[in-house]
Amino acid sequence: MLGDSKAFSGFSVDSIDAAKDFYGSTLGLRVSEDNGMLSLHLGGGTDVLVYPKENHTPATFTVLNFPVPDIDRAVDDLGTRGVAFERYDGFGQDAKGVSRSEGGPPIAWFKDPAGNVLSVLEEGGA
Repeated sequence: MLGDSKAFSGFSVDSIDAAKDFYGSTLGLRVSEDNGMLSLHLGGGTDVLVYPKENHTPATFTVLNFPVPDIDRAVDDLGTRGVAFERYDGFGQDAKGVSRSEGGPPIAWFKDPAGNVLSVLEEGGA
């Protein structure tokens, strides 16, 4: 029934203005705003809806993953843009915040201004 539907994902934030600045300027994504909501235009033609929610509670899980060819370069570049990487117990993160545990790709987590968890992970790094 929904197999041909162009589905999309979405998540809430507490400020569309802060989200627009972070996703557009800091992360360098193409963004557009319509009816008080933000669309993130990702590679491959995928769009993600970011909507305001007055009583927003940040997601406790990763809401958006960005595959990158070189995790160290991505972490360094984002760090120069003011992005701080999260530290989680038991994930064997190095000094940059990159987890290089067996069984998964190198990955580093960070948060948007609303506290939602995002990640960069190395393509083919498993």
